[in-house]
Amino acid sequence: MGVGNGKAGTGRRDYTTDGADRSGWDPGLEDDSGSVMKAVGRQIKLWREAAGLTQAGLGAVIGYGEDMVSSVERGRRVPQPEFLDAADEVLGAGGKIAAMKRDVAEARYPKKVRDLARLEAESVELGAYGNHNMHGLLQTEEYARALFRMRRPAYCEDDLDRYVAARMARQEIFSRTPAPTLTFVQEEVTLRRPVGGRAVLRRQLEHLLRTGGLRHVEIQIMPTDREDHAGMGGQLQVLKLGDGTTAGYSEAQLITHLISDPKEAQVLELRYGIIRSQALSPRESLAFIEKVLGET
Repeated sequence: MGVGNGKAGTGRRDYTTDGADRSGWDPGLEDDSGSVMKAVGRQIKLWREAAGLTQAGLGAVIGYGEDMVSSVERGRRVPQPEFLDAADEVLGAGGKIAAMKRDVAEARYPKKVRDLARLEAESVELGAYGNHNMHGLLQTEEYARALFRMRRPAYCEDDLDRYVAARMARQEIFSRTPAPTLTFVQEEVTLRRPVGGRAVLRRQLEHLLRTGGLRHVEIQIMPTDREDHAGMGGQLQVLKLGDGTTAGYSEAQLITHLISDPKEAQVLELRYGIIRSQALSPRESLAFIEKVLGET
């Protein structure tokens, strides 16, 4: 299933929200992707220098600015696949630079969500409950950027760009073939909190309506006035994989859990089913989102 065990027999891997295993957390290392990006950057620099090109010269040929080439070579920016393909061709690397696309794709993700992203890519059914902001798979790019800007301690601009790009990349799940079944339950407050400002929120709500209109997607809203609520323990995610197994994911203030133990995954699946039964129906929910959009 791609989910390792943090402790023998628990079927759970625990991370701090900074992405490190609790057993050996180094607060100075947010994740391990920096070393991958630096290695990629060094290779590009070596091929560029061997070709007798400056950073500005390479950028001009492949359609990127000198600052972008410099940031990639220093391991501070994640190169897009198009960047790697173009650099490979121009520098005559014979596929050696382009071959690093897979490593770069994995390094886009912070360590704490890397396994989750793999599971999402393997899922045939995914259900998620979000209680304080839009679920990452439902976010617009500007909404995601506003969320990452709120993070304290603050991210540097390069890390912020990388995390936003990684979150957007996970949304490829919506266009997969065959399409997985995707269901979401969002708290009413997530429709009203003006993350990034009113204009950003309006576009986020419009995006939510478009996404909820897809045939393989159902979005439900949990009204604030509900007296019975099975989701008071916090946000969660349930993923059913092609081999018939079920995995779970939950997140608290400082720790996230990826769960593969069948009994623990079953608890999350039970809770999520009850949450869905307590929320508005998908049809009622879309009408509710339209109402909030009109008020925003």
